[in-house]
Amino acid sequence: MSFHIVIPARYASGRLPGKPLREIAGKPMIAHVIDNALQSDAERIIVATDDPRIMEACTDFAVECCMTSEQHNSGTERVHEVIEKFALPDGTIIVNMQGDEPLMPGACLNQVGHALARDSEAEMATLSTPAESVEELFDWNVIKLVCDHQDNALYFSRAPIPWDREAFQSPAPTLDDFSDFQRHIGLYAYRAGFIKQYIEWGSCALERIESLEQLRVLYHGRKIKVVRAAQVPGPGVNTEEELKRVEKILLAQQ
Repeated sequence: MSFHIVIPARYASGRLPGKPLREIAGKPMIAHVIDNALQSDAERIIVATDDPRIMEACTDFAVECCMTSEQHNSGTERVHEVIEKFALPDGTIIVNMQGDEPLMPGACLNQVGHALARDSEAEMATLSTPAESVEELFDWNVIKLVCDHQDNALYFSRAPIPWDREAFQSPAPTLDDFSDFQRHIGLYAYRAGFIKQYIEWGSCALERIESLEQLRVLYHGRKIKVVRAAQVPGPGVNTEEELKRVEKILLAQQ
């Protein structure tokens, strides 16, 4: 089954204004994101933006661009507006590719899109990769998750989960084995019809506490299929320091 990619690209980023248009290795960040999207099996790619400058920057690429409201609180809300404007059928599989992920491999986009297509019971699909350090587990910016025996998500958290009672009780915790700890990769696939329902639910307490919108899905008893990423994406860009780090990686690849 085919899938669409929607790339929410918001200009007014609080920490890095104009983020999609910031130059990285000779071209705007949104161009790198689109390049990776074009490496996937996607049938259609749509950039969803809130600013005409981003739309203009996308005219040189073989993708569609859609102006959306400046009032959205999340990329998912922006994706929902695209679904409404393009009247996408409920069964259309949408991969939400964040506009600040210039190192997201096309293989990951394919994985998450095809995983949802194979699972008729799941409402969403996402990716994970093994944690690499104790520091990563205790970093609130790194989202952790636990799954059931069928690789359906049980919970996502900024806290280190599952809690290793023996290893984590000391002031300086250490681990020899990270096989039980998974780090979430913020890439999602969902069907267009489900996103309409997701928006109607509104936020839930868990979502607000953790500031993780995917918890709304679990709160309402729906399934999120989790797939181990075939390739680990490079870092995203939220700050000036991260932008420089990503640029160094991209320059090294040229």
